[in-house]
Amino acid sequence: MTTAARVEIFDRVVCGIDRSDEGLAAARAAGLVADPGGELTLVTAYDRSAAVHAGWGMSRVLEQLRDEATHALEEGQDVVWPLHEADAKLVEGDPLRTLLGEIERRRATLVAVGSHGLSRPLGIALGSVATHLLHEAPCSVLIARGAVVPGRWPRRIAVGVDGSADSARAHEAARALAERAGAALRPIVAAQDARVDLEAARRIAPDAEVHDARALDALHVASENADLVVVGSRGLRGLRALGSLSERLAHEAHCSVLVVRER
Repeated sequence: MTTAARVEIFDRVVCGIDRSDEGLAAARAAGLVADPGGELTLVTAYDRSAAVHAGWGMSRVLEQLRDEATHALEEGQDVVWPLHEADAKLVEGDPLRTLLGEIERRRATLVAVGSHGLSRPLGIALGSVATHLLHEAPCSVLIARGAVVPGRWPRRIAVGVDGSADSARAHEAARALAERAGAALRPIVAAQDARVDLEAARRIAPDAEVHDARALDALHVASENADLVVVGSRGLRGLRALGSLSERLAHEAHCSVLVVRER
């Protein structure tokens, strides 16, 4: 057994899915990053309020919504089962509140969702689940973007390191995932970041690349050739997280993004 196989990281994972390509990518990613001996729960929600305006046809619309959610859950199970054993839960209610409730019930250490291609301003304006989870989830958040192919994802992981305790946790998570997946790990230090402690960053990641750039710019460029970018949350939640590095990167990166937050 390798060292990576004994590392318990993301041992309780909740994944919100729908029938979109992004939702199924999130299910695959969740199956790949969840601890092999841990728990994985797939959650699909259908919102009764979406059928209110159907008038006399409300019962028919509600049935269609429930059927669509059931099919989404079945498709999610199909893609996850070869990767990780998973529970499945179909819930009536608002998708965001449903996910947050399940995170609390499961004491989840990670929640995974698809990006749905929303830009940051649109994500905020439309109240996207991904955007709100970045602000409100009490655990790490994985935003799946692009192709997630078992056996080939992730092959290249970039992680931001600034010397802080949050970046040390992000590096630890990225290193564990890289070891488990046999992926190349690329630690990146952004020298123009006002919060960077170069000496501390090098203690965390002696092999880190030092870039004369801001953190967002350096990691955005790194995301062009990565499958996954990992950053720490710097302890920000709620309105304080609005416009943070992790929030902006999650919406602007070219690949999947993992924001590591200590539970």
